[in-house]
Amino acid sequence: MPTTQHHKAIWGWALYDWANSAFATTILAGFFPVFFKQFWSVGVDVNLSTARLGYGNAIAGLLVAACAPMLGAMADNGGTRKRFLAIFTALGVAATATLFWLPKGQWAGAILIYSLGLIGFSGGIVFYDALLPMVARREELDRISALGYATGYLGGGTLLLVNVIMTLRPHWFGLADSAAAVQWSFLTVAIWWGGFSLATFRWVPEPTVVPATVSRKKMRQAWRQIFTTLRHARNRKPVFFFLIAYWFYIDGVDTIIRMAVDYGLSLGFAAPDLITALLLVQFVGFPAALLFGRMGQRWGVKRSLFLAIGIYMLITIWGTFMHQRWEFFGIALAVGLVQGGIQALSRSYFARLIPEGRSAEFFGLYNMMGKFAAIIGPALMGTVGLAARHILLHHYPSPEAAPWIADLATRISIASVLLLFVIGAALLYRVAESPMAGRTSSSA
Repeated sequence: MPTTQHHKAIWGWALYDWANSAFATTILAGFFPVFFKQFWSVGVDVNLSTARLGYGNAIAGLLVAACAPMLGAMADNGGTRKRFLAIFTALGVAATATLFWLPKGQWAGAILIYSLGLIGFSGGIVFYDALLPMVARREELDRISALGYATGYLGGGTLLLVNVIMTLRPHWFGLADSAAAVQWSFLTVAIWWGGFSLATFRWVPEPTVVPATVSRKKMRQAWRQIFTTLRHARNRKPVFFFLIAYWFYIDGVDTIIRMAVDYGLSLGFAAPDLITALLLVQFVGFPAALLFGRMGQRWGVKRSLFLAIGIYMLITIWGTFMHQRWEFFGIALAVGLVQGGIQALSRSYFARLIPEGRSAEFFGLYNMMGKFAAIIGPALMGTVGLAARHILLHHYPSPEAAPWIADLATRISIASVLLLFVIGAALLYRVAESPMAGRTSSSA
């Protein structure tokens, strides 16, 4: 591929992260948890609304996880990565736009539409990740993977900044109040995501193959391919242990991303402060993701992953005991330093472990593990919070105890996430290190 075309393909690929990260920031991590608790679940107990949000994330993750390896195998057979990416992008954009019209108090409808948007977002990532080996040479994987995440932080953070200004100063935009501004923010995400993703579809190449029809026979072949992939992963011990480790530690990362704002609201922090802290994550995450890409090349990917997991353990412990507003900003700063790095290096580490020519198939399995993990974390947090509240109310039934019981149950729920990082780190330790997987050449 000529140099100019190669660079254009790289930026076309990275721009999809710029596009879809608006969903991750404004919808998934930012405004949806706030609006769900204060608008669509108005008057509902904080632990119950947290559990509902957690279960909604879990159900959407289950649906994506069930389809991810099959879709990956089909994409490899038919060479249709970009086609499937377009389908899931369209689903996510349509669902996100629909949130604009959803009325107050409709928590069930909000969960349904949000789940469809999350399916579009998560399903698209299967095929977006599978395009990475199409645009990056093997020695570039760490750097280009980190570029994607860094671009995503910048893009998602840019639109989130605009959306935050809309909610703080709605009259500047001719809007009645902050609630109307949040609703319009949902619509801006849909436009941003759909518009910027066009560069990906135009600039990123995909090998030309004989078109394949999606028939029952093809579906059966895809399912057989899933079991073949699982068997190959089991026979390749580094791949197998890495996938299980990734399952656990990335679950902790995803849970913090999706539930942090809801957790802060449950502790009584103001929504504007929480959204501002989320902005801090995005703009710190941009240079930090690039730094982690370089760190993986110089220091070793596996060591860098252990560093990130260790920092997340400290973040979880700090979050369990925090009481002050400034602490939430401190935690946001720490998350921004490692969030993009752990995601980018996990992706590039796995890209080196898998056999060449079967990237979509194995990345389907990779994303399946990540999406199954997203079932465990939010559901674990919601269930532990409700269970703790029930046990505490049983022992302290007086109405005066209710406020501190809700607070303690919320803190216990976030503490449960620590278990996921501990298990992930222990399993990652068992992944056999190799020169290819652990470090790139100095000439990269």
